[in-house]
Amino acid sequence: DFGGFEHNLQSLRVVDELERRYASFPGLNLTFETREGILKHCSLANARKLADLGQRFIDRQQPSLEAQLANLADEIAYNNHDVDDGLRSGLIELDELARIPLFAEQLAIVRRNHEAIDMRMQTHEVVRGMIGALVNDLISTSQERVEQLRPQSIDDIRSHRGPLIGFSDPFVEAQRALKQFLREQLYQHPKVKRMTDRAHEIVTALFAEFVADFDLMPVEHAERARIAHDELGPSGSARAVADYIAGMTDRFALQALDSLSGDG
Repeated sequence: DFGGFEHNLQSLRVVDELERRYASFPGLNLTFETREGILKHCSLANARKLADLGQRFIDRQQPSLEAQLANLADEIAYNNHDVDDGLRSGLIELDELARIPLFAEQLAIVRRNHEAIDMRMQTHEVVRGMIGALVNDLISTSQERVEQLRPQSIDDIRSHRGPLIGFSDPFVEAQRALKQFLREQLYQHPKVKRMTDRAHEIVTALFAEFVADFDLMPVEHAERARIAHDELGPSGSARAVADYIAGMTDRFALQALDSLSGDG
């Protein structure tokens, strides 16, 4: 009802508006290139609201090399973090992951070089090896592409038929297989889905409570909601409430809901 929530746009909103570090202006005054790196995905409707920053989505052009690199570095980080999390939680098993070529290759190397280590250390070593293999392939493949194109300006990069920063074909397939495994075996696991559903319930409940009564939030956030409501109406105050909730950790959100329900 109020424009929805998109995490990349919210990250941009944080650095452009919500952070308060300077007396003369809101936000962090980041460069265009840094802000572009934050905005990895964007609908055309939202892009039209972002002036120059959204233009590449409208023109269907490539992002800068820095933004391309940030996107893939993020992908490497969260995929491997999820592997580690899934194994430590027991939601996925080592033998199941061994069906994935990228994991199986690193597992074989670890077992060959470290025969006596326990399962936890084995997992750390395999994840570290996977990250190293992906990073090395990303560097070598990207360097080759850049050397072939020899871009003279950002326009050469934006107008290129595809990203210059990327993996080789075998590693693209390896990443695809890993992401598919995580989606099927971890993200859709009944326990994870239950937690996701519970998180949705918590956020929905907090939003409803705070929109109905700004004073349930800390003074600073309540004041922002009032100002936003005066300037933009209900959609403005709803966005201010969303800003407050978006800054919560999982534990804080649970505590906030307990407090509102009288259980805290």
